[in-house]
Amino acid sequence: MLPSDVYRQPHAADPILDERRVLDLVRRHGVRGAAVTDIDETGGEARAYMLDETLVLKVQRPHRLRHRTSLAKEAFFLQQLAAYPDIVVPQVLGHGQDDDIEYLVLTRMPGIPARTVTMTDAQRVTVLQQLGRTLRRLHTLPQAPFAGSPLLPGHRTRLAFVEQVETNLAQAVEVLETTATLWPFAMAPGALASQLLAELPDAIDLVALHSNPGPEHTFVHPETLAFVGLIDFGDAYIGHPALDWRWPTHADRLALLQGYRHDTPVTEAFLVAWHALLGLSDLVTLATRPASRAQTLERLGALLVTLS
Repeated sequence: MLPSDVYRQPHAADPILDERRVLDLVRRHGVRGAAVTDIDETGGEARAYMLDETLVLKVQRPHRLRHRTSLAKEAFFLQQLAAYPDIVVPQVLGHGQDDDIEYLVLTRMPGIPARTVTMTDAQRVTVLQQLGRTLRRLHTLPQAPFAGSPLLPGHRTRLAFVEQVETNLAQAVEVLETTATLWPFAMAPGALASQLLAELPDAIDLVALHSNPGPEHTFVHPETLAFVGLIDFGDAYIGHPALDWRWPTHADRLALLQGYRHDTPVTEAFLVAWHALLGLSDLVTLATRPASRAQTLERLGALLVTLS
């Protein structure tokens, strides 16, 4: 629940680098690439040049530069994860600046994004359970390096975190209460927001988050559709683990939670905060992202059932 994005130079030119320059940047780090085989722009903020079958050169697109996205931050986060081979993520091979281009050289994640395939219900649950276990590993890593890094935005205390939640929530509630077509439920949005805020425990976990471990960044095997790993840590920040629940349906969230507590149970305080923050996040999403309205209403409907 970070502040809204502001793009620093929205009218900047966005040229595609020629192959010679891409290969030069990669080779500066002792990596041999033969040819650019594909260019991926689906990430929005970044452009990824695929080299051969094993390498990626990632650059931020100039017109999509924003304060919370950082290749330096992604390099830092992935380097922290390099000590934990059971967490499958790309490996950093190089990071640098060349004139106006900041770049990151990575190993290529095997597999394909989960959003590009159709899974059965059982396959989807299995992927989400494995993702949940991976998120639990991420969230329980030693936090001192992340909390001490100026590269990661977000709040380090409960007070600052809750104040930010309340600020974002006040704006969302105002939109929902003045736009009748957005809110179909009997309980007023302000009343729901107040009830959920009151549920937040006196102590809450604040950890380094991926930010969006959704279907676009969760990779699966192209044939078996088994979970492979996660990509794209450039938007990482400090927050509560519930804010890393970025799949679209209530059933998805429950499957993630099942995996998250598979190896080690979570505390009752965690579950209370998880429940409250997912609801508060959905209120903000409903007010600010009309394209996801149907899925957000489905999740809020399921939440209201638990409160009745």
